[in-house]
Amino acid sequence: MEQRMSVATHWGSFTAVIDSGRLVRIEPRSDDPAPSPIGPGMVRAADDGARVLRPAVRKGWLNGLPRAHDTARGADAFVEVSWDDAITLVSDELRRVRAQHGDSAVFGGSYGWASAGAFHNAQGQLHRFLALGGGYTNSRNTYSTAALEVILPHVIGGHPWSYQSRMPMWDEIAENCELVVAFGGLALKNSQINPGGLARHQTQNLQRQCHAAGVRFVNISPIRSDVAGFLDAEWLPIVPNTDTAAMLGIAHTMLVNGWHDEDFLRRCCVGFDRFASYLVGEIDGVPKNAAWAAEITGISREVLTDLARRLATQRSLIMVNYAVQRADHGEQPIWMSVVLAAMAGSMGRPGCGWGAGYATMDATGVAPGRPSVATIPKVPNPVADYIPVARIADTLLHPGKTIDYDGQRLTLPELRLIYWCGGNPFHHHQDLHRLTRAWQTPDTVVVHEAWWNTTAKFADIVLPVATSLERDDFAAGFSDPHLVAMPKAREPEGGSRTDHQIFAALASRLGYEQDFTQSRSELEWVRHLYEQTRAELGDEAALPGFDDFWHRSTAELPALTGPFPGSFAALRADPRGCPLPTPSGRIEIFSEEIDSFGYDDCTGHPTWFEPQEWLHADLSERFPLHLISNQPASRLHSQYDNGGHSLSSKIHGREPVTLNPADAASRGIENGTIVRVYNDRGSCLAGAVLSHDVMPGVVQLSTGAWWDPVQPGLGGTLDRHGNPNVLTADRPCSRLSQGPSALSALVDVESYGDPLPEVLAFTPPNLEH
Repeated sequence: MEQRMSVATHWGSFTAVIDSGRLVRIEPRSDDPAPSPIGPGMVRAADDGARVLRPAVRKGWLNGLPRAHDTARGADAFVEVSWDDAITLVSDELRRVRAQHGDSAVFGGSYGWASAGAFHNAQGQLHRFLALGGGYTNSRNTYSTAALEVILPHVIGGHPWSYQSRMPMWDEIAENCELVVAFGGLALKNSQINPGGLARHQTQNLQRQCHAAGVRFVNISPIRSDVAGFLDAEWLPIVPNTDTAAMLGIAHTMLVNGWHDEDFLRRCCVGFDRFASYLVGEIDGVPKNAAWAAEITGISREVLTDLARRLATQRSLIMVNYAVQRADHGEQPIWMSVVLAAMAGSMGRPGCGWGAGYATMDATGVAPGRPSVATIPKVPNPVADYIPVARIADTLLHPGKTIDYDGQRLTLPELRLIYWCGGNPFHHHQDLHRLTRAWQTPDTVVVHEAWWNTTAKFADIVLPVATSLERDDFAAGFSDPHLVAMPKAREPEGGSRTDHQIFAALASRLGYEQDFTQSRSELEWVRHLYEQTRAELGDEAALPGFDDFWHRSTAELPALTGPFPGSFAALRADPRGCPLPTPSGRIEIFSEEIDSFGYDDCTGHPTWFEPQEWLHADLSERFPLHLISNQPASRLHSQYDNGGHSLSSKIHGREPVTLNPADAASRGIENGTIVRVYNDRGSCLAGAVLSHDVMPGVVQLSTGAWWDPVQPGLGGTLDRHGNPNVLTADRPCSRLSQGPSALSALVDVESYGDPLPEVLAFTPPNLEH
């Protein structure tokens, strides 16, 4: 007999249909206007051959063998062991490493999305466990937005994510705005997701309302489809990594024509005079005019001039996407977009001004926030050491090295044990061959995983975990005003356990189980967190009791109406009475603090720095195509790459790569051709898709295909499956943020004429019993 269960995921809420304990299908909710196809594709992966069914230990590690030629991790066989033996091995190794090398030798950054749920948050569970055990080295910032997270507190002040409640929402844009200029596009595919879970998708309908209201959109991106077709956007193809130059050319045009908002710049900003000196060339002898910008960006002087006029004379909004800051000097386009908005005259006006990350998830621009929801309690970390998130390979390869970070000097710690739970470093890190070399250096790598993905194959101890379909929880998405019940839809596959069960067992061996579990079962924790939320919100929220909520499946939180700290409208109205949380209380066009750091790659005001890899670099003679490794449409990062929807997008089992027909024709490549994408860092196979949506000189290969090296651990080996991070550079975008620069990469593409190697990305390693 079929049962129907509520399911909440990062890509939406669904109904799971269960028959005799097996997952039959996943259906969209009837009230979701734009359900994601990722959800139904979860059925294919629920119990496929890639599931990790029992604890497994790398054979060489179990036998105490040295790693031979830096290739053992990732290439070795595994031995399946009992849970009791696995818990003993992990707890003993944690004791040994802490005793011999100190608590900072344990790395628990475990960066990643994990899966939806307020209680079963993998990173929260891991950090609580490790902090109670003595502490751990943590990571700071995210791969998605590291440069943005560091630069914005200097420029507009506040928490790195506070801008989400300070920028216009879509309904305000529809009502008040005339012109939206989107640097880096506005890709609707990204709005499928929301951290923590999602009740129903709203971004598409809200964008349609903007179009119906007459808002005009300009897409400044190398990819036309970065804006939904129904918006009828004007497409301005731009040389990748040159958004800052385009903004400077527009700003110069405003300045010399007197189109800039002198009143707002004088009352609400600091340092415009110093920036203006740079803009007109008084500092370096180079006026950053529209003609100068046209040579760099490929957008004509006439178009840039006209865009400057339109921004200054219409009610306008400047949007900047996250992609533009995952590049060399990624802080600059974020900083410069704020400055351009301040100059344009619409900053702080209803539905206008500036915003970042629109459509990056179904939360940004949908609602300014939601009330706080209780999650698993955090425990202070006794270890002060941390690393910038994208510097994990540097830390492993060069312990003791000192680096700059946001005005500080950090010494990279020596990491002897990596504990990874949630996320997939062999997806989101750059230059995977370099990461492979670095990954061989610690004594032990422990991984919690549901499937034999690349991170599991590169571990020493793999502990099988239940998926979000196999545990009780409730979802609370970022800015989403709904709570969604997540009752267990099925029993964990094989011998899988939840992360919480694993950490409780380890805490018991290590002597602090009571502190970790607080004597609650998992369902008792879920009930406790919900009732805590209900009590803290009080009568105004009118949330039902837990049992009623569990039966109804959803509950609605009260809307947040503000006023929100750091409001640009309040700043415009009263800069003295409503200052920003910056040193000056105003927008910092020139930052004395950043200038005092003395960085040659991030000075005191927005600046054009030539990227190390771009289409005007000398390297482009050898590798004449710029690689855009953006987010996939068929999955969230690498999650459910083995799901039905992601698999359906493959070409002969490989990830699709999109080329302009002109670039394909000159290389003899046709639709469906298997090609090799390559540079000096590595190469991968992919299936060619030809489209005029990608400008000439650019190729687009999404992230998230599980890395599938022909010879794991061997530098430069071919990836059979199409992971672009074998091609990207592990290079910080600047000394300020140390963020990733994945979108500054040059490649070439050629037809692959050799026999196609079998894709083994979803095949478990050799397992012994």
